[in-house]
Amino acid sequence: MGKLIFIGLGLGNEQGITLKGLEAARACDLLFMENYTSILEEGSIQRLEKLLDKSIILLDRAGVETESQIVEAAEKKNVAFLVPGDPMSATTHVDLRIRAMTVGIPTEVIHGVSIFTAIPGLLGLQNYKFGRTVTIPLPEPNFHPTSFYEKILDNYKAGMHTICLLDIKQDQNKFMTANEALEVLGSIEEELAGGLLPPNRLVCVVARAGSDDAIVRAGYFKDMLTADFGEPLHSVVIPGELHFLEAKALVELAGAPESILD
Repeated sequence: MGKLIFIGLGLGNEQGITLKGLEAARACDLLFMENYTSILEEGSIQRLEKLLDKSIILLDRAGVETESQIVEAAEKKNVAFLVPGDPMSATTHVDLRIRAMTVGIPTEVIHGVSIFTAIPGLLGLQNYKFGRTVTIPLPEPNFHPTSFYEKILDNYKAGMHTICLLDIKQDQNKFMTANEALEVLGSIEEELAGGLLPPNRLVCVVARAGSDDAIVRAGYFKDMLTADFGEPLHSVVIPGELHFLEAKALVELAGAPESILD
């Protein structure tokens, strides 16, 4: 009987993996990696293979969710499943772990730095004040969901902050930018008139968390729509009610207008 180890790669590049994860990956017979929930910087996978002295088998969503090659391999070999960020932040990975355990395969989780803790940390916002996270999808013909806007609005009315993850279509090389996400939210605001995003609503953007060139910005919606945040990956935060220390942090760390201190 083999084993299936879920290893978080952290954020940014191959340097985000923990020492524990590095040692475990080196000891495994096979390495699989998914690249659809998030991505690492260009060249990171090749450098990680060199660091581990092993080849990495890349899998798309179908390869993880519907195919059984990971579970079948782990029945006889020690297998690592490498995931950018933290391996258990996606429900699809929880499902994979359960499938392995159902057929008697031992599993282990080695956590990595997660975007869910990095975003509040970079902005200086308090973790416990975040409500439900949403994902904003890339616009497509005849597909105009609004549920994510409504969830953000619910969080805002409750005084809670919202992390907005932005759509990734790795197979099409499409990565939603913060500007595109804000445009989508703005169009829904015009349609539903929920009062979530007037021109002077404070919004935040985190770009390339975990990378050397990561940036954080906070400003009014009308100004952030056209601001330059550089290359993806981007995330958006819609703050709710701010504690004074949070407001001060946004001014000092993210360049927010000092008027939010009033």
